[in-house]
Amino acid sequence: MGRRNRTTGETVDREQCLALDAADPLRAFRDEFMLPEGVVYLVGNSLGALPRRTPERVRQAVEDEWGGQLVGGWNHSGWYTQPLTTGDRLAPLIGAGPGQVVVGNTTSIAIFQAVAAALRLRPERRVIVSDVRNFPTDHYMVQGLAGLLGGYEVRDLAEGRFDDAAVVLLSEVDYRTGARHDVPSVTARAHEAGALMIWDVCHSVGAMEVDVSGADFAVGCTYKYLNAGPGAPAFLYVNPRHHADAQNVLSGWHAHAEPFAFEAGFRPAEGIRRFAVSTPHVLSFAALEAALDVWERVPMDQVRAKSMALTSLFVDLVGDALELVSPADPAARGSQVSLRHPDGYPVMRALIDRGVHGDFRAPDILRFGFAPLYIRYADVHDAAATLLDVLDKELWKDERYATRLAVT
Repeated sequence: MGRRNRTTGETVDREQCLALDAADPLRAFRDEFMLPEGVVYLVGNSLGALPRRTPERVRQAVEDEWGGQLVGGWNHSGWYTQPLTTGDRLAPLIGAGPGQVVVGNTTSIAIFQAVAAALRLRPERRVIVSDVRNFPTDHYMVQGLAGLLGGYEVRDLAEGRFDDAAVVLLSEVDYRTGARHDVPSVTARAHEAGALMIWDVCHSVGAMEVDVSGADFAVGCTYKYLNAGPGAPAFLYVNPRHHADAQNVLSGWHAHAEPFAFEAGFRPAEGIRRFAVSTPHVLSFAALEAALDVWERVPMDQVRAKSMALTSLFVDLVGDALELVSPADPAARGSQVSLRHPDGYPVMRALIDRGVHGDFRAPDILRFGFAPLYIRYADVHDAAATLLDVLDKELWKDERYATRLAVT
């Protein structure tokens, strides 16, 4: 049975979706991921699927490198330089160049580093502009840093003023709604006001073409669309114009100019290394390296084109059954569709029970993330059909779905 496209009024059936899959230039990448049978996984915006090459790469790091080389792995297997070498591999995915990205730690720590460094570069200003609707860790870290330093105002983006701001911190794609900022125009506006611009690209990198080269700093994670695994290391971009003057307030020993000189005083390294902190998580880096083996072969313009096509198909197939929270224009959203239902949590639980995995964000948002490398058009058709069935038959009213799990 086909579903009616609410935009064109035409019926979209599964056979048409299968034809789209057959013509998809990215179709071969799906085979590079391990996906459970019978599952439509629309949570790539939270935790990406497992690349098939990852288990072997992690085994190699554990058995051959750690097991065979022991402490010698720091030299012989390049563990010590992983934050920089992996940063160079990741850089093209965000429009950056060699020597501009360091990998390690977490997104929260990277935000703290970037905001603190930016504030020191604008000592005469005492305002940080953020978005109270931004992902909580971004806003929490800004609040904590402002409280630690004292005398800073954290201003909501909704006030619309950058004129006296030292720093503007925003996410390219809103985690809750999927709405996308215009990075070049917002960056230009911040710079015209004399502020420094920091972008969080956690919900965009790996789902679209990203270019933060005009910004001052950028942060992002690697476990969502980049598929590097739970707890995978985050990254920090620092524009080369700030390499000589920006200071890393988390002056760990790996940020030192000569870590193995073991000097009593701190001397910052040159370039991006000064934003390293401490010992890299080598086993997590192994999984990230395996994921980047895939991404180095991916044409990002095709990823973005498919992302918009997948999300548009889902929006059309769901129709007016639920309120669309994401922008209707596919160019104005990330690779995500958010829908509203007053009982969104049990609806999502019922949907997951039937093999369609999305997630829930309080108070009433159902989120669906579309990872173009492994989501097919037929998957989208099946997901929409299952969602409509859950709603039409009120399957979500089963009392077992009302109990909230720790992670929603």
